[in-house]
Amino acid sequence: MDSLARLDLWQYGLDYGHSTGHGVGYFLSVHEGPRTFSRSGSAPLRVGMVTSNEPGYYKEGAYGIRIENLMLVVESETKGFLEFETLTLVPIPHNLVDFDLLDNREKAWLQNYNQKVFEKMSPHLTAEERNRLQSICYC
Repeated sequence: MDSLARLDLWQYGLDYGHSTGHGVGYFLSVHEGPRTFSRSGSAPLRVGMVTSNEPGYYKEGAYGIRIENLMLVVESETKGFLEFETLTLVPIPHNLVDFDLLDNREKAWLQNYNQKVFEKMSPHLTAEERNRLQSICYC
């Protein structure tokens, strides 16, 4: 999975110098094994594991881009497969995204992700906060 996360950068000779993700513990051990998404990671995913998802890119001396979420490993509706349920619900602001660089699948993923964030978080917000979140989640 680490290689798949890096593939688009690798096509341009780019990479990032950290793992794509790691296990998250419950005794404040943020980088808890056995799971890691890295070149050296080999532990299998198991239902109930919490892992980070944090690909990124850093242009030395200029900027860095990193989106980090926590995910829960759950059983898929497709027998014999696992999938991830996103636990961290923070919107990705559209004004920080160059949509010309995204294909239709990536645009749909971003729209669906931000819609999920809005649907899950908006019932807990004031009207003013809900309007602000909506302006961040939708173009």
